[in-house]
Amino acid sequence: MNRKIGMVGSAVAGISVLCFAVCMLIPFDFGSYLVCMFLAIGYVMMAAGLQSECDAEKKAAGSLGLIFAGLYAGFILLVYYAQTTAVRLDPLSETAMQLLDYGRFGLFFDYDLLGYGMMALSTFFMGLTVTAKNKRETVLKWLMMLHGIFFISCFIVPMLGVFSSDKAGADWTGVWLLELWCAFFLPITLLSYWHFSLKK
Repeated sequence: MNRKIGMVGSAVAGISVLCFAVCMLIPFDFGSYLVCMFLAIGYVMMAAGLQSECDAEKKAAGSLGLIFAGLYAGFILLVYYAQTTAVRLDPLSETAMQLLDYGRFGLFFDYDLLGYGMMALSTFFMGLTVTAKNKRETVLKWLMMLHGIFFISCFIVPMLGVFSSDKAGADWTGVWLLELWCAFFLPITLLSYWHFSLKK
């Protein structure tokens, strides 16, 4: 059961990353927001699968990875459920829209980055739990740990005001940064799926 949950989670996360990359290029905001929620669910399942197989001396790292995965999912579901419901359907005031509308780089955009910062911490700790027995697992381990570096930018960037709806080209700058992130994260999901598929 642990292996199957990890496999399904890795598959859901991988498909979600691909769909997210496509939706951003089309562009199709509703689709982007929707698949990000499935990405969060898939990643938590993947992290739970990895945590379930940690050695005794790596349990603390596995537990931290799973906790940070839960925090990531909480922020992401909050942000994108708001985009697909209240922001899209309700007649909100200008002030509320500035705070809630992801596209205006306000509070919920900052929460989104904080959420992905939590994901980065999660992948770092989950990477510590992987016992690499072959080259692919070694690559998975190091990609997950390197992904942890994103925590620094995700945590600090909102405080610097780098993204603003007033800045020309901010939308496309964000899109290309996210496309690069997709290219980095997709192999993690594929290698995780392969990792779980080998377990018996």
